[in-house]
Amino acid sequence: MENPPNPQPKHREISRQLLAEIATGKYANGRLPTEMQLVKRFSVSRPTVARALRDLQEEGLILRRAGSGTYLQKPGDRPTATQQLGLLVPTLGTTEIFEIICGELANLTRARNYHLNWGNAALPQPNENLGKDQALALCRQFIEQRVAGVFFAPFEKTTGQEEINHRIVELFAKAGIPVILLDRDLVPFPRRSHYDLVGIDNLAGGCRMAEHLMKLGCERLAFATEPHSAPTISARIAGVREAMTAHQLEIPRDWVHVGSPEDLKFVRGLIGGHRWDAVICANDFTAARLLRQFEKNNCRVPEEIRLAGFDDAKYATLLGVSLTTMHQPCRDIAVMAFRTLLERIAEPTLPARTLLLTPQLVIRESCGAYLPHPKK
Repeated sequence: MENPPNPQPKHREISRQLLAEIATGKYANGRLPTEMQLVKRFSVSRPTVARALRDLQEEGLILRRAGSGTYLQKPGDRPTATQQLGLLVPTLGTTEIFEIICGELANLTRARNYHLNWGNAALPQPNENLGKDQALALCRQFIEQRVAGVFFAPFEKTTGQEEINHRIVELFAKAGIPVILLDRDLVPFPRRSHYDLVGIDNLAGGCRMAEHLMKLGCERLAFATEPHSAPTISARIAGVREAMTAHQLEIPRDWVHVGSPEDLKFVRGLIGGHRWDAVICANDFTAARLLRQFEKNNCRVPEEIRLAGFDDAKYATLLGVSLTTMHQPCRDIAVMAFRTLLERIAEPTLPARTLLLTPQLVIRESCGAYLPHPKK
C-alpha cells in the first residue's frame, strides 16, 4: 500500500492535456473543441473547463470569442519561430526528475512557438552526465546563437562545481542572456545568488519527512548524503534538524553521514550498533543503493531500521521494499520556470525571485508505517 501525492486540480490536468495536443499539432485548423465538448470528454463541470481554458489564454496560446468559440493564437500574435531558449542540464542523462521537467519544457516552448535548444551534439547519452568542457561548449554555442534565455541546472557532486557554475552564468550575464536556475542555486544554503530560482521547498520537505518518522516512534534520525551535493541537500538537512529541535530530540554531532553507499565503512556507520531508528537519504538514488547494501549486511528494512528518500523516482515502487519519499511536482516546476523566464525576458530589471513549490509525502513500506507492531 502507499499514500500517493495529492492529485493536481482537475483544471490543470485538462490544460496540460490540451497543451500537449496543441504542441503536437492536433488543432492545426486553429479551433479547439467547445466548452461543452470538453465537459463531456473530461467528465467535469463547465466552470472547471472554463478555468482550464483561462490558464491557456493567460499563457497567450488561445483566444476565446464569446458566441464563436476558442481559437489558437495566430502565429503573428506569438513570438517568432526564430526565438530560441537554451537548456543546460548536466545531469539530464542520469536524473529522472530532469527528464520530466525538460520534457514538459519542450511541450511548453513548442506550444508558444519557441525553439528549445538542447545542444544536440553536446547532449549526454543515457546514463551519462554532461562534462564541464561539454557544458562550457554548449554555453558558448547558446551565446553565439543569441538564445533569448537559458534554463540551467547547476553542477552537483562534481569537484570544482562552484567555479564552473559561476563561470557559466557569468558568461551568459556578459552576453545579456537571462538565466533561470532549475532545482538548485549556485551558492551554499542558505545563501542566494542574484538569479531567478525555481524548485521545491526542500527545507519544508526535510521537516515533513522527519515529522512523519517521529510519529512512527523514531527518535534517533540520521541523514545520508554523498560528497559535493547541491545546496538543496543542505536545505533538506536543515529541515530535518528543525523538526528534531522542535520536538526536543537529541541531535548527535555525527547524525549527518557523508559518503558513498558502495563504501562498506559508510554503510556500517549507519547500521552498526543499532544507533539509528531511521535514515533519511538525500534522494531516492542514494536510498535505493543503501537499501541494497543493508540487505547484503543482513539489516532488514523497515523491521530493524527505517529508510526514506526524496524525489519519488519511478523505481521507488520497484525496490524489494517500496520506498517512502517526497514527491517532486516536476511538471509544475516546468510551468513555473517557463513563465518565469518569459517574464525575465520581458522585464530584465525585475529583482531576483525564488519560486518554491511544496513537495508531497508519499508513504510506502520502507518507513515502517505498515508494520503490524510499530517500533516504540
